[in-house]
Amino acid sequence: LTIPNSNSQSQLQNSKTIVNMSEAGRKDMGQKAQEKMTPDSSKSTLDKAKEGITNAGDTMARDAQPDSEKSTGQSIADKAGREKDDAQGKGMLDKAKDAVGMGNK
Repeated sequence: LTIPNSNSQSQLQNSKTIVNMSEAGRKDMGQKAQEKMTPDSSKSTLDKAKEGITNAGDTMARDAQPDSEKSTGQSIADKAGREKDDAQGKGMLDKAKDAVGMGNK
């Protein structure tokens, strides 16, 4: 077992950030894709609620951190998410309502 020196550890972390498009505390891109591809009709109420809460948390994390502090992939994904929200006219209150299943009420 070899322990990389601080230089190679830093390089490993930098390359990992580029490959793994999600940041710490954020939803993984694969998880997001799987959730979108799974029809709501095949999800339990608990799964839908969990998804809504984790989506709201991910959105809050997305908006709290400046793009300049994110990896390139995360920054691109977050920009696309913001553009989608803007096109749908969703503010933070709407997103919170969606998270708890009270959207459009």
